[in-house]
Amino acid sequence: MDTPHPLTAAYQLLADDMTRFEETLGQALAPQQHYLSETEYELYRRGKKLRPILLLLSARLTAPEGVALPDKVIRAAVSLEMLHVATLIHDDIVDDAPTRRGLKTVYSARGADMAILIGDLQFVQAIRCFAGGIDTQRDMHLVQLVLDTGFQICCGEIDEMTTDPNWSPEVLERRYYRTVDRKTAVLFGLACEAGLSLMGGGSRATYAISRFGRRLGRAFQIMDDLIDLMVNEAASGKRPGADIRQRRFSLPIIYALSELGEGHKLHHIMRGGDYTDQDVADAVRDVILCPGFFRAYSAAKEAMMEGQAYLQQFPDNIYRQTLLDIANYIVDHYPSSTRLDVR
Repeated sequence: MDTPHPLTAAYQLLADDMTRFEETLGQALAPQQHYLSETEYELYRRGKKLRPILLLLSARLTAPEGVALPDKVIRAAVSLEMLHVATLIHDDIVDDAPTRRGLKTVYSARGADMAILIGDLQFVQAIRCFAGGIDTQRDMHLVQLVLDTGFQICCGEIDEMTTDPNWSPEVLERRYYRTVDRKTAVLFGLACEAGLSLMGGGSRATYAISRFGRRLGRAFQIMDDLIDLMVNEAASGKRPGADIRQRRFSLPIIYALSELGEGHKLHHIMRGGDYTDQDVADAVRDVILCPGFFRAYSAAKEAMMEGQAYLQQFPDNIYRQTLLDIANYIVDHYPSSTRLDVR
């Protein structure tokens, strides 16, 4: 019998919590109903809810078995999903992306101006939903943490856009990790920390679960960068090498730049030169064949294992095991034929 997908297993494990999550998400979207189109609703429907699942699993780590989670935890999970969707909408504007999850992006369907406003609306409603559920003074710091996370995400996006292609490989690598930690890992860390903190977790435990989330987020982004080069267009509807086309300095591309040499067309493309589809295809092939491709995978594996080490202080229960399973899946069982679109 096949082992179920870890996210499917998590859904089953958190069935009651996820039902409450969906109901609360509907309530949070209701005030926006006159402004949202089917495009936005589908963006929510098709998401895998990875970050809310991480939050709920973290909340369950030390909670008494069979006890319903407080409403504030469910609201926090909803807020996290809305914050994530806000970043997706804005990302698609920056990337000039026509599709996401097999559908038109908000940007392509409604234009840049409306997409900016709709994204802002999700962010503001996320904060409103989160703050509205806080019921103790101790939890107030999490509102600041959510705002700090939003700030870090914006900084990461700007860092990525302002990367100089003429920097040395060492500088590019440092910039990459700073960007990933701000743009992706910080939201994973927030998910895990908020879940445990809202259940009364102590400072040592919340630090550990936050570090798990951040390392998991780093591993996730590196793997996503690798899969960008391997994605099957027929299966996913996406062309391989989007990062090269958009001149985004992902980790495997940074390593390949050093290994392929100055005369390679990858350097020409990444420094702003014109290119054809065949040029991109050739560059993708050569990056995959570089030792740096496997070096980047090793970096993802290392980040994942570092994250898992932080879980060892928690009770050995089904919730911890599910977090471990999700981490293992992200690195070891990511499909090579298509992107697992839970970004």
